[in-house]
Amino acid sequence: MLHENNKKKNVMTKNPIIMGLLILMLSSCLFAFPACSTDGDLDEDENEQQVATDDEADLVTNSTFSKQVTINFGSSVAISNPYESAGVSVSYEGNYVTVTSTAEDVEYVLSGTTTAGCFKIYSDNKFMLTLDGVSITSGKGAAINVQSHKRVFVNLPSGTSSKLVDASSYQTDNSEDQKGAFFSEGQLIFNGTGALSITGNYKHALCSDDYVRIYEGNITLKSTVSDGIHTSDAFEMDGGTLNITSATDAIDCDEGYVVINGGNITISSGDDGITASYEGTDSSINPYMNIKGGTINITTTGLSAKGIKSFGDLTIDDGTITVTTSHQEAEGIESKTKIEINGGDITVNAYDDGINAAKDITITGGKIYSYSTTNDAIDSNGTMSISGGTIFAIGAGTPEDGLDCDQNTINITGGTIIGVGGGTSSPSTSSKQNSLVYGGSGTINTLFHIANASGTDILTFKIPRTLSQMTIVYSGANLASNTNYTIYTGGSVSGGTDFHGLYTGATYSGGTQASTFTTSSTVTTVGSTSGMGGGGGTPGGWR
Repeated sequence: MLHENNKKKNVMTKNPIIMGLLILMLSSCLFAFPACSTDGDLDEDENEQQVATDDEADLVTNSTFSKQVTINFGSSVAISNPYESAGVSVSYEGNYVTVTSTAEDVEYVLSGTTTAGCFKIYSDNKFMLTLDGVSITSGKGAAINVQSHKRVFVNLPSGTSSKLVDASSYQTDNSEDQKGAFFSEGQLIFNGTGALSITGNYKHALCSDDYVRIYEGNITLKSTVSDGIHTSDAFEMDGGTLNITSATDAIDCDEGYVVINGGNITISSGDDGITASYEGTDSSINPYMNIKGGTINITTTGLSAKGIKSFGDLTIDDGTITVTTSHQEAEGIESKTKIEINGGDITVNAYDDGINAAKDITITGGKIYSYSTTNDAIDSNGTMSISGGTIFAIGAGTPEDGLDCDQNTINITGGTIIGVGGGTSSPSTSSKQNSLVYGGSGTINTLFHIANASGTDILTFKIPRTLSQMTIVYSGANLASNTNYTIYTGGSVSGGTDFHGLYTGATYSGGTQASTFTTSSTVTTVGSTSGMGGGGGTPGGWR
C-alpha cells in the first residue's frame, strides 16, 4: 500500500493540471475559515494573520458540550471525571489542578473556594469552561491558565458570582506563557449573565494570546500593575458589562483590531483606555478600531494617556461615548491615520486635543461635544470634511483652535458646526454650506445669539470659556445666502434642548447687539479673527 500511494503521488506531482487543481483546492480550504477546520477552530500557529474572530464559530449555540467534568475546590479538591478513558486526564496537588485532554465536546465546571490553587488545562479541542460561583486565589501564578490554542467558551451562569486572583510573582516554566490572572493561549469567548471579578497582581487581569470576545457577562477587572484586558489578535464586545480599573491600558490589542458592537464599558486607567496599539511593519496586521454601539465611559489619569487610541483607522458609527483625560499631553480620541464619525453621542473633555487624527477627520453624523483644556478641540494634521451631525468644539486660547486642520481648509457640506477657541482653520470657500467666522472676545457663560431680520433664532449657545481673543466658526443649513443677520451677546434663554450649552428650539431675549453681517459669500468673516489657516473668508466687516 505504501508503494501504491507513492506511485499515485508521483503521477499527480508530474501532472500540472492535477497539481493546479490541488493547489486551488488547498487555497480554498485555507481561506474558507473556519469551514475547513475539523472542529471549527483555527490553531494560532496554522495561520496567525487570518481574520481573528468568526461570528458563526464564536456562537456558543453552534457548539455542543455533552461531556461534563466537575471540579470543586475546598479544603480538598473534589473531582468528578467520567471520561478518563475517553481522553480526559485530571491531576492535582492540593487545589492546584491540571487537565490534559484529547476529548471533544467537554464542559469543565469549576466551583468552590481556594486561597491556594489554580486551574490549568491542555486541550486539543475547544471546550466550555463554566465558572459556577468559583473563587480561586493562586499563590504560584495565574488563577486560570489555558495552555491551548483552541476556543474557550467561558460560561457565567445566571445568578452566580466568581472571583479570580493571581499571585504577585509567578513560579512558571519558561517555555510557557502565563501573562495574567486569567490567561489563555487561545480565544476566550464569554457568555452568560453571571458575574466575574478578576484581579491581576503580577501583570494583566485578563489576557489572551489570540482574541477576547464578550457576548454577555457582568465582568469586573482590576490590574494593579498592567492592563485590564490584553489581547494579540482582536478584542470584540457584543453585549454585557465591563468595569475596568488598570495601572496601564484598560483594553489593549497589540497586533490586531478592536470592534465594539454593544454592551456597557466603564474604564479608569493609568494609560490608554482602549487601544489598538500595533506599530510594527507587518502590512497584514491592520490595527483599526470600529465602535458600532454600546455605552463607553473612559477616564484616564496618566501622562499622555488617551481615551480611545488606534494606530489604524478609527470609525465610530454609533454608541454613547464619554472620554475624560486629566493629564498633560493626554488626548481624548486619537488615530495615527484617519477618524470617521458617522453617528453616536460623543462627549470628550481632554487636557490635550479632544479629537485628533494624523491624516484625516471625516464627520457625517452624530452629536459631538469636544473640549480641550490646553489645545485644539478637533484637530486633523491633514484634511477635515464635515457633511452632517451636530458638533460643538471648544479649544483653548490663541493659538489653539476649536477646529484645526493645519494649513488646509475645512470642507463643509452639511451639519451644524460650532467651533470656539483662540483661532480656527477656515471653512473652504468651495464648501456647499455657508459659514460665519467671528472674532472678538468672550466671557464664560455669556450667551452668543444670531437672528435673521425677522428675529428667527439661527444660533444660540453659551460661551464655554473666557477668551480675550475668541474666534467662533459657525456653519448650519439655516445660514442662508445673501441674507442679513444680527449678532447678540448676553441676555437669557428659556425652554428648548440644551446640548452642553448649545440650545435648540429655545426662546432668547434681552441681549445686546454686537454686530450685523450679510452672507454675501460662502464664508463670511466678522471682526478680528485668529488662525484661519489654508486661506480665509470674505470679510463682512462691522456695521
